[in-house]
Amino acid sequence: MTSLPRSAASRDLTRAVLLMVASTLMFGSMAATIRLASEQLHAFEIAFFRNFFGLVFALPLLLRHGPDLLRTSKLPLYLTRCVIGIVSMLAGFWAIVHLPLAQAISISYATPLFVTIGAVLVLGEVVRIRRWTAVVIGFVGVLVIVRPGAETFSLAALVALLAAAMSASVAISIKFLSRTEKPDAIVLFTTLLWVPMSLLPALFVWTWPAGIVWLWIVLAGFFGTAGHMLWTRALKLGDASLLTPISFLQVLVVSVYGWFLFDEAVDRWTMLGAAIIFGSNVYIAHREARLARHAVTDPDIGGDAQSPR
Repeated sequence: MTSLPRSAASRDLTRAVLLMVASTLMFGSMAATIRLASEQLHAFEIAFFRNFFGLVFALPLLLRHGPDLLRTSKLPLYLTRCVIGIVSMLAGFWAIVHLPLAQAISISYATPLFVTIGAVLVLGEVVRIRRWTAVVIGFVGVLVIVRPGAETFSLAALVALLAAAMSASVAISIKFLSRTEKPDAIVLFTTLLWVPMSLLPALFVWTWPAGIVWLWIVLAGFFGTAGHMLWTRALKLGDASLLTPISFLQVLVVSVYGWFLFDEAVDRWTMLGAAIIFGSNVYIAHREARLARHAVTDPDIGGDAQSPR
């Protein structure tokens, strides 16, 4: 009797892992196509085309679900989420263009650290000493990568950190939206709003793409939309504590791209800092998953303040 549920759970876990691996490959490939397109286009224009073609690839969601997918009472929250998301995207794309790929992506993994801080300030969540310690350790990893005062320090590293902070705000807004909105609705609404929002800054640096650059920006849109769809479906099937470490494969993916396509070597400081951030995020994801399980089994448990430490 118990073999069937266990078998189903095992299949869901396998699917979740495969979906997360595929998502990681998609996001890493998107970063590579952004860098390739940057040989001709400004980062802001690449962001617009990524959103435009991302919308093209997201439109089948509307055909699948019908026009009811666009009915919502949360339009103001969508607008706020998308404005913040555009700031994060523009900063992130600019960092990808101006930093070694592995360094830019490693810094982007500071997002869960900012999410923990935002959850306290915005959502009123209670965070105890263990998770605060993990956050502090994670920021030590960021400092190792950025290395303020070193000769290799650049403004682009701070822009990448800004992108991570803004991305955390987006993640918190998604927590609100996901309470009532379908995942596909969030993807479609976000892409619809991002197209006009990203067009305005792109117009100030506009240059028409030519030649193979069209391929890179089309692929950036495809990889970005596919990556988000795979990512959301993976998290529906498996625990974040298991899947978060898998997402860090993106650092390896972009390192390979950087080496083959752009002759970039990963320096030891980026590797060390990425490892520190990785360990911090794994603990945070594990802790949040554990608290969620406690909340399900014992509704009187209200976060870290009541949970085992």
